[in-house]
Amino acid sequence: MRFVWITLGTLALGLGLLGVVLPVLPTTPFVLLAAFCYARGSERMHAMLIESRMFGPIIADWQAEGAISRRAKITAASMMLLVFVVSLWMRLPWPALLFQALAMGGAALYVLTRPLPVRDR
Repeated sequence: MRFVWITLGTLALGLGLLGVVLPVLPTTPFVLLAAFCYARGSERMHAMLIESRMFGPIIADWQAEGAISRRAKITAASMMLLVFVVSLWMRLPWPALLFQALAMGGAALYVLTRPLPVRDR
């Protein structure tokens, strides 16, 4: 079972890293999923992720307070909006636009309604 957790964590982290450069993929949820998986599969990989300068604060805020930083919220919502505007500009079929609006709207609502970490209040 340990191998499965490590594999899932690595896939999630890979998607999270792609999300850093691709506006279509969200980084934060994949990094949180990777931390969850690594915590069950590899103490070493979990520690590496927690101690990371890039991802450590995101995970710490979530674990301590269930919070997402203001910067992460703004970035996530802006990227979702940008992707939707580009989709409109590309004149995607209305079913694709509807799916995007519902999926990204739900994700944005979830992200934006999470509390801010104490340091951002």
